[in-house]
Amino acid sequence: MLEDKHILVWNNCLNVIKDIIEPQSFATWFEKIVPVRLEEATLTLRVPTEFFREYLEANYLDLLKKVLHRELGPEARLVYEVKIVSNQPHIRYPGQNSGQLTNKETFIQPSVQSSVNPFILPGLQKLKIDPQLNPQYCFDNFVEGGCNRLGFTAGKTIAVKPGDTPFNPIFIYGASGMGKTHLAQAIGIAVKERFPDLIVLYVPAARFKTQYMDAVVNQNKLVDFLHFYMKIDVLIIDDIQEFADKQGTQNAFFQIFNHLHQNSKQLVFTSDRAPVDLQKFEDRLLSRLKWGLSVELMAPDYETRLEMLRHRSFREGVEIPGNVLEFLADKIVTNFRELEGALISLIANSTLAKKEITLELAASVVDNIVGKGGKEITIDRVKDVVCSYFNITEKDMDANSRKREVAQARQIAMYLSRNHTKTSLSTIGERIGGRHYATVLHACKTVNDLMDTDKSVRQYVSDIEKTLLYGNGR
Repeated sequence: MLEDKHILVWNNCLNVIKDIIEPQSFATWFEKIVPVRLEEATLTLRVPTEFFREYLEANYLDLLKKVLHRELGPEARLVYEVKIVSNQPHIRYPGQNSGQLTNKETFIQPSVQSSVNPFILPGLQKLKIDPQLNPQYCFDNFVEGGCNRLGFTAGKTIAVKPGDTPFNPIFIYGASGMGKTHLAQAIGIAVKERFPDLIVLYVPAARFKTQYMDAVVNQNKLVDFLHFYMKIDVLIIDDIQEFADKQGTQNAFFQIFNHLHQNSKQLVFTSDRAPVDLQKFEDRLLSRLKWGLSVELMAPDYETRLEMLRHRSFREGVEIPGNVLEFLADKIVTNFRELEGALISLIANSTLAKKEITLELAASVVDNIVGKGGKEITIDRVKDVVCSYFNITEKDMDANSRKREVAQARQIAMYLSRNHTKTSLSTIGERIGGRHYATVLHACKTVNDLMDTDKSVRQYVSDIEKTLLYGNGR
C-alpha cells in the first residue's frame, strides 16, 4: 500500500482542483497527468509533452502549489517527467516553487499631483509596487556550501522574521559571480511567500541613483521619492558601492535607511567589497552599513561547484555524464556565473550541433572561457606562483618575517591578488598571513609606486603575471 501513496496524494489534489477550475480545462490539462513516485515531500508527475509542462507552470502553478502544500506540507516539491523521444528515457524537470510575486496595494499622498512610484505609470496614487524579483533566484535554486553557508543561514533566518533579527541590515559582499544578487533576491522571495502582505522591493543601486536624480530635477519631487521608499517593508539594494561619491544620493538613502531601520523594516544590501573597503562614503552612512551582519560570499570549493552543476543540469532537464561535470568543476574555479555559463554553453553546443556531450566537447567549451592556459586565477594560485618565483615557502610568506625578499614577495602577492581575483582587501589579508585590510592597501600602493621607479620590480610582476595567465600552476 505504501508504494501507492503517490497515487493517493495526487488523487486528493485532483479532487480539490476539480472543484476550482472549469470541467473542460480539468479534462484537458489534468486528466492526462500520471503520478509516478513520491520521495519524502517531492511528488513526480509524468506529463505528455514539454509544451504541456510549460502550460501548467504558466497557468496553474499557484493552484498546484496550494494543493501540494495542503497534502504534503510546506516542504512540498514538484518534479515533472517528460518523454521527448520514444526510445529515450524520460527527462526530469523541477517544478517552480514560486508563483507570480506581487505586493499588495498601498496608498501614498504625494506632495502634489504626481507619480511617486518609479516603477508605475504617472498619475497614480493607489500603488501596486512590482517587487522586481526573479522567481528563479529562490533558496531552492541556491546551492549551499562552505563558501556561502553563513549568508545562506542568515538569509533563511531573516525570511522567518524580517526586521526582527540581529541581521538588520544584512550586508552581502564578494567578487562578481559569487551569488550575491541570488541570495539577496532569495531573501525577498522567501519573505513574500511567508508574508504576502509585506511590501518587498529589489532595486539596483544604479536605478536608485537615476530615480533620485529624476526626483530632484523633475519638478522637485524629492519628498515624494522619499515617501515612496519609506513605505517598503523589505528593501533590497544591489551593488550599493555605486553610491560612492554621490553625496545627494547618499543623503536621501541615509534618510530612508534611518526611517526603515527605526521602524523595524528589513534592509538587504549587496556590494563587491566589504563595508571597510568602501571609498567616498560618508562616515555616518558607513557606520550604519556596518550594523547588523556583514557576510562574504567566497569562491566555491570543488564539491560546491560540482553540486551546482548537478543542480543546474537537473533544472535544464539534461542528463550530463558525471565525468563531464567533474571536469567542468575542476577547470572553472573562480565563480558560479562562469561555471553556469560553461554548462549552458556546453548544452547549447550539444543541442545545436547535435553532438553527444563528451569530455572532448566540454574541453573545447572550457578553452573558450578560461583559455588553454588552464585554471583561473585564485589567491592560492597567486601565492603558489609568487613563492615559486622567489623560492620561498607559503609558510615564509604567511609569517611575520621582515626579510626584504619575503616582504617584497608578500606585497607582490597582495598586489596581484587584488588585480586578478577581484577579492576584497579584507579577504586577501586574511588569506595571506591573516593581515589587516589596511596592510593590503599599503602593499598595493607600494608595489604600484615601485613599478614606476624600479625596473626589477616591474620585471618581477610582469614575469609572474605571464605565469598566472599562460603558464602552469595550481
